[in-house]
Amino acid sequence: MSYFGLDRIFKLMKTIKDYGGLRASLYKLYRIDNLRPGRLVATDKFGNKYYENNAYFYGRNRWVEYAPKYGLDYDASQVPAEWYGWLHYKTDYLPSEDPGRPKYKWMAEYTENLTGTKLQYMPYTTTNPKIQAWVPPSKK
Repeated sequence: MSYFGLDRIFKLMKTIKDYGGLRASLYKLYRIDNLRPGRLVATDKFGNKYYENNAYFYGRNRWVEYAPKYGLDYDASQVPAEWYGWLHYKTDYLPSEDPGRPKYKWMAEYTENLTGTKLQYMPYTTTNPKIQAWVPPSKK
């Protein structure tokens, strides 16, 4: 069967079945641009799902599927630091199983990069600017 490529068709049909049918697979393809079969490793508190499939090349066998609440507006800053380390092979431990992960009261909670949104950081200053912007004279 592999001579004619029929095994790939069966693999595609199994992947579509694993994703929940044709409609769900097309939606996933629309949002993420690929359908990759893999083992669900865990889900973080933001709803991101982390997968692994060791049949792929090293470095391409771990990936994240962002939570549906982000829609098409997802970016890499929505992955917490502990999962970033797992995705990029800084550790093979899952964040819940890592014995060397520090947990202190003073550690800040993870937030994504909010640049370009209404919640972005804007510094506040009380000093007057040294240079004034030039305003062209009005025609009278």
